[in-house]
Amino acid sequence: MSELNQTDLTIQQLDLFESEFSSVIAPLADEQAIRAAQAQFLGKKGKLADAMKVLGKLPPGDRPRVGAVANRIKATIENEVARRLGELVEVAAQADLLRSVDVTLPARPVPAGRLHLLSQVRLEMVQLFAEIGFVVAEGPQIETDWHNFEALALPKDHPARDMQDTFFVKGADGTSGSDGMALRTHTSSVQVRVMEGQQPPIRTISPGRVYRNEAISARAHCMFHQVEALYVDKGVSFSDLKGTLDHFTKSLFGPEVSIRMRPSYFPFTEPSAEVDMSCTVCGGTGCNLCKHSGWVEIMGCGMVDPAVLANCDIDPEMYSGFALGMGVERITQLIYRVPDLRMYWENDVRFLDQFTAGTFRS
Repeated sequence: MSELNQTDLTIQQLDLFESEFSSVIAPLADEQAIRAAQAQFLGKKGKLADAMKVLGKLPPGDRPRVGAVANRIKATIENEVARRLGELVEVAAQADLLRSVDVTLPARPVPAGRLHLLSQVRLEMVQLFAEIGFVVAEGPQIETDWHNFEALALPKDHPARDMQDTFFVKGADGTSGSDGMALRTHTSSVQVRVMEGQQPPIRTISPGRVYRNEAISARAHCMFHQVEALYVDKGVSFSDLKGTLDHFTKSLFGPEVSIRMRPSYFPFTEPSAEVDMSCTVCGGTGCNLCKHSGWVEIMGCGMVDPAVLANCDIDPEMYSGFALGMGVERITQLIYRVPDLRMYWENDVRFLDQFTAGTFRS
């Protein structure tokens, strides 16, 4: 037999090892047996090492070709061993998972987000007004001086502007001060925009965030929420206002509550009134919340000043209306007896998790 034939025979023998190893390893199902099969072919006394003993007898020019085939067969066997061992690991992991998990149990609940307490109460307040025909209107939080003050009978020299410490916004041209834009101090500015855009009948409610330059304390904050309502039509009277307030308070706090109205002053309503409600904590007998008076202030209201109607191109000789406004934080405080308004903004989960009933109270 020639040296060339010996080279060819060696290569043919090495090629057979690949299919032979596949046949040997196919039925094996544990790591020890797979490792033994690997040693049978790649060990120091394995078939590959035995076949390569003839390498020194081959012509020097043929040795690299035979060595390349041997390296390829070795890599193929090692890759197959790694693949089969990987399959065994996956099977074992799945078996462990099945043993540790009872698939018949119900799925674990996934924690879901919920509306903030203030949002829950705001939506409930809006719904109560929607039931009697009020439509939600919204407007910008950065307002013009006209919409926030002047249209509401508060000219630039009006002393009542001091009642609302305002955050003024510097304009793009660098101007600032009372002639520029400002963070709205009330959602009455939205009511002005509604009256400018349509003629009566108008029945609108304006919920939203407002800003005032006040010191933050347990009873006040520089940012808070208001809900204001406006009704303008022919023949609207003070009795309509009182009936609306009575419906709102009894629907929100219960049929046992009572309201009273005290004369007050607001630049954009005349006559004006402060609204008190019988204390929900003591039932009117007196406690710390109501300062032992039996009454808690909840909002301001009044008949729309004819000058405001005229500023919005509504004929005050033909139409009249009422307006009312209240703070969502204060109403929420009365419903849930929250002692400190700052708790709404601290994002303390221990506080927020107490209000998980959903959007509306049952």
